Amino acid sequence: MDITEIITNLVFQLAVIIFASRIFGKLAVRFGIPSVLGELISGIIIGPFALGGIAFPGFEHGLFGVTDSIAGAVSPELYAFAQVASIILLFASGLETDLSLFIKYSVSGGIIGLGGVVVSFFLGAGCAMFILPVLGIECSGLFDIKCLFLGIMSTATSVGITARILSDRKKMDSPEGVTILAAAVFDDVLGIVLLAVVMGIVGALSSGRALSGGAIGIIALKAFGIWLLATVVFILLSKKIARFVRLFGGTTDFSIAALGVAFLLAGFFEKQSIAMIIGAYTTGLALSGTDIAPVIQERIHSLYKFFVPVFFAVTGMSVDVTKLFSANVLICGGIYTLIAVLSKLLGCGLPALGLGFNLKGGFRIGSGMIPRGEVALIIAGIGLTAKDALGEPIVNQDLFGVVILMTLVTTLVAPPILNISLSIKGRGTKKEIASSESQIFEWDFKNQELTHLVMDILHRDLRAEGFYVQMMNITDGICTARRGDTAISLREEGTCLIIETAEEDMGFVKGELYEIMLRLNKSMQSLASLKNTESLQYGFACPENRVTKSVKRYLNPACISTNLKGSTKEEILQEMLTLLCQSGNVINREEVLNSLKEREASMSTGLEKGIAIPHTKTNGVKETCVAIGIKKEGIAYDSLDGQPSKIFVMLVSPIDNSGPLMRAMSAFTGALMHEEVRLSLLEAKNPAEIIEILKDSKKQ
Repeated sequence: MDITEIITNLVFQLAVIIFASRIFGKLAVRFGIPSVLGELISGIIIGPFALGGIAFPGFEHGLFGVTDSIAGAVSPELYAFAQVASIILLFASGLETDLSLFIKYSVSGGIIGLGGVVVSFFLGAGCAMFILPVLGIECSGLFDIKCLFLGIMSTATSVGITARILSDRKKMDSPEGVTILAAAVFDDVLGIVLLAVVMGIVGALSSGRALSGGAIGIIALKAFGIWLLATVVFILLSKKIARFVRLFGGTTDFSIAALGVAFLLAGFFEKQSIAMIIGAYTTGLALSGTDIAPVIQERIHSLYKFFVPVFFAVTGMSVDVTKLFSANVLICGGIYTLIAVLSKLLGCGLPALGLGFNLKGGFRIGSGMIPRGEVALIIAGIGLTAKDALGEPIVNQDLFGVVILMTLVTTLVAPPILNISLSIKGRGTKKEIASSESQIFEWDFKNQELTHLVMDILHRDLRAEGFYVQMMNITDGICTARRGDTAISLREEGTCLIIETAEEDMGFVKGELYEIMLRLNKSMQSLASLKNTESLQYGFACPENRVTKSVKRYLNPACISTNLKGSTKEEILQEMLTLLCQSGNVINREEVLNSLKEREASMSTGLEKGIAIPHTKTNGVKETCVAIGIKKEGIAYDSLDGQPSKIFVMLVSPIDNSGPLMRAMSAFTGALMHEEVRLSLLEAKNPAEIIEILKDSKKQ
């Protein structure tokens, strides 16, 4: 196969993966399941062991069926693509780590996090000693490299799921909530340290060296030393690194440069026989405490949304479904999953009992640490390609199926277990804590764009006040802001901004919001003085515009009337909206009407020469839609030239849609600036004639 054919196949594969991962990810979210599981399942379905192995013309072995493969399932080029995605994923995870939280709760969070990692690691490795022989895999004892890998995969916690539940249950700032978030930071860091150590051992074994216990200890210390040195150096130099990447230009440029630093350290770690993802995580961890961290998170979000689902789909493609549902894999997967759940409940819950929590609190903390996710899948993927001393994969297809089952089940069962623990009445601490209950402040701005704007300004103001503002997950809408003992949880839900914080801090939060409102009001007044500028009013509608093909598709005969009955502005809006509903795209008439009225209240959409273009953006519609109406005698519509409006074009588009609303408006007004077009429309006898007139308007 020549290079052109390889690249062509890769392009087809990526196209299918992109659509499949998006579809299954959205379906998963709709059913209340994390999107990562949907993306993983999409890979299993389209992979070489399922639909992707079916041959068809041009693809002798199927679209994903390969003969020269990595881990027995994925082509080298697709595997390389997935590795790039894993670096982006771990870099983003490092950026999300709250170093200040790590330091502040270094005692309680450290003990609980350490307990969870140690118990999970040894129970996971111990469990491997029993399930490996069942799967027909040789095991030399607890410190067999396969046991070590299963131990590491049992440690990784995915706290994003927990954070969402804590926020929904208003427990983010409870003693249990804060402790879970702090312990999760330690969990991540300690898991990375363990992986560094084990990968150092794997690197030595792959060279064919026989290792004694002392040699393994030296290799482990070396790997740990490299990680620790790199982490300390990068954290100490983090501000200088931030200044360096800023030299490359604007926010997008320096964010890409920061990602370049992550790739550089990832490559260095791989050369030291330590996984690339550790270098990426370390870079993100070091930069997480700098002022550019939130900017980088925002700027790489699109890269993340593109690459990371591809990674999870490719991981799913490595699952051999024929072995996944074999009796041995299901039994061993069930045992390993049970151990994974119990290890977090015991490893994190029991230490909590000695740190001021009672049984309820310990159960809540242990439940919050159960979900596994991204890191476990990445480590499993590393195990598929890493070789042991005999040159065999450390994680074969049977073991990979066991890990996939554990990840799926722990992610699914964790939310109900945590919800049950939070539903148990009573405090989770042994003693009453002298602090106020959290309060919720919710403000509906009635406009999603305004909500986004206020949230962005609030983030910026809190950082200026010395707060560390952290997204709990790069794809999640929840973020926290912390400074000293003050903790604030922020999230957007549609047009609402929801803030949770302690009672004594709510005054500060409301004060910040009040100041933001005053500044926005002043800015709006400045804009109000500009909106009547003649160059804006009259330059908007010019005859050079035309109804393009993209606009023609919105011309629906059912949404056109040549004889409007209304005699007032209010009646015309209602009648035009009734026409708009005929498109089938209006899902909330009242919301659309209110949005149109708000737009008219800010500035009339009555233009000149008898034209009015009422328009708005609202999530009351699912797609951009257009209605056209003719009122031959005209009505008073507060038009720019003071003349009655006779020709009405209503355009409505969703807020979260990139539909060409302004381009459509410009095209319609441009067509209507031609006197011949206006006269023809006023004489039209039916909707079909209006459509023909507008289609021919580009010839005017």
